[in-house]
Amino acid sequence: MKAEIRKLLGTEKLVIGTERVMQELRAGALQQVVVASNCDERVLEDINHYAGDTAVVQLDVPNEELGVYCKKPFHVQTLGIRA
Repeated sequence: MKAEIRKLLGTEKLVIGTERVMQELRAGALQQVVVASNCDERVLEDINHYAGDTAVVQLDVPNEELGVYCKKPFHVQTLGIRA
C-alpha cells in the first residue's frame, strides 16, 4: 500500500485530507479510501457509512507518520484514491 501511495503522490488520483475525501466519497469518485491507524472514530464511521462499494483500508501507521510519508508538513488522517 505504501508503494502505491508513494507512486500516486503529486498526481490527480490522490486526494489528501478528510474533508476532500468525504466530498469525493459522497460523489462516488473514489475507488479506495486509506485511513491512519489512529483515525478519529467518528470520521471512520462516516467513511464506512458513505463507502458503499468503495474499499476502506486501515494502515498500521498513525496520522503523524502518514503525513511525513506523504511529504506534508501536517498530519494526514485520510487519503482517497480516485477511480
